[in-house]
Amino acid sequence: METLYLLLFLASLACLVVGLIKPALFSRFLGDDVTRRRTSAVFSLTAFLFFVMFGGATDANEAAEQKQQAALVAQSQPVVEEAQTTPETDAESNTVPAEVVPVVEEPKKAEETYEVVKVVDGDTLSLNMNGKTEVLRLIGMDTPETVDPRKPVQCFAKEASAKAKEMLTGKRVRVEADPSQGELDKYNRLLRYIFLEDGTFYNKLMIEDGFAHEYTYNIPYKYQSEFKEAEKNARENKRGFWGDVCDGDTEQPAVKPAPTPEPAVSSPVAPSGGAGWACNCKKTCPNMSCAEAQYQLNSCGCSARDADKDGTACDAQC
Repeated sequence: METLYLLLFLASLACLVVGLIKPALFSRFLGDDVTRRRTSAVFSLTAFLFFVMFGGATDANEAAEQKQQAALVAQSQPVVEEAQTTPETDAESNTVPAEVVPVVEEPKKAEETYEVVKVVDGDTLSLNMNGKTEVLRLIGMDTPETVDPRKPVQCFAKEASAKAKEMLTGKRVRVEADPSQGELDKYNRLLRYIFLEDGTFYNKLMIEDGFAHEYTYNIPYKYQSEFKEAEKNARENKRGFWGDVCDGDTEQPAVKPAPTPEPAVSSPVAPSGGAGWACNCKKTCPNMSCAEAQYQLNSCGCSARDADKDGTACDAQC
């Protein structure tokens, strides 16, 4: 129908154009008094009606096509669903659901610790590592020397060594390597950080409490910024050797306390006298010379020698 309406619309337009040019051609249909205005009005109205009818037929056809397509889709939908569900049905009927096995996480392996065999000084110790004794030089710290034969015992060295022994003797520690520092130093000692079993970071604590200096050997190490901050904190708070004892200068020899003078012990002095006389107040005048009697009176205080109190001993015979 839409084709017919289109053709009628086009014919109306053609008649409109011809009627404007020569309206007398349509006098048979429109009367003898036909004019261009009347011709224009008639065919304009005709063209408009056929155009509207053409548009309506087009919309109707489109709606019909859409309904038809929807019907086709609706008819094909069950087939698709059936095709999709059939394998599932077959699988359900022919297979047994697999048993769900729970995932069990492996327990976290405890970090290995090693027994402290010997504390050499504040920055050096020996560990029993898998049955072998290994000497460790601790990274990032340096304590005053107590055992270096080339140097005297340095200021605060004994205190640092005592602190290390207090913290480490008989304990177990966890070790940590630092790839930036290598495995061994020039003395073939293992280069490591150590942590106590309670998590205490020994290297850092010794610096923070003023028992060790922060020490960088050529290349910056993993905890360098932390150790430098710990040293700054110890210095500002005058902890350990940053106090008045060393004032941070541990290169100086340890201060030895002045020896306490022992009190003088007075020993009895034998009174001087001739012939080696000895004090003996029981000795009587007849048994001694006048000189000895006077000696006994004056030097030994034997007052019985001077009965009349005139200062002369043994008056009767002297």
